[in-house]
Amino acid sequence: MSRLRSALIVALSVCFCCGCQREAVDTRAQDERAIREADAATLKAAQAKDADGAVANYAEDGSWLPPNAPMVNGKAAIRAGWLKLIGSPGFNIDWQIDKLEVGRAGDLAYTIYTYQLALEGPNGKPIADHGKDMAIWKKQADGSWKMIADTFNSDLPSVAPAPPTTHDTRRGTTKHRQGKKHRKTR
Repeated sequence: MSRLRSALIVALSVCFCCGCQREAVDTRAQDERAIREADAATLKAAQAKDADGAVANYAEDGSWLPPNAPMVNGKAAIRAGWLKLIGSPGFNIDWQIDKLEVGRAGDLAYTIYTYQLALEGPNGKPIADHGKDMAIWKKQADGSWKMIADTFNSDLPSVAPAPPTTHDTRRGTTKHRQGKKHRKTR
């Protein structure tokens, strides 16, 4: 009888434990909305040339990977990079989320964007750029989403620097002229 009672207690305990386990609540739809709202606020701030608003959704230890420049680490350094970008004469930016996926665990997400950027070049001529961006978002302890990594690059071909012009200034240099016969030396 005591064996039967022990078996019954074990069986009921197993059933109770299994019954208490809840299926994890899928919050991906709410998380996606939260990320889209945070991103829209970032875009609005960037368009208003508000550096604090533009970096509000970066994690304190986030990384920014701008093209043709070293990686920038930490929110303060990212803010300095954004200040330089939005302070450029003629600065204007727009972007659209093309893809947003929240991981099944609900703690990481990524966004893929296309962007359009305009500013004045060093010579004062307008530069119109367009390209792509990818950001990795992480859910914070307070439930908010922050970017932990953000990188972007242009779809336009890079412009190779002009080859340097050389002038041979050595004395006594003779250049061969086409059509003229030259004497062979041994």
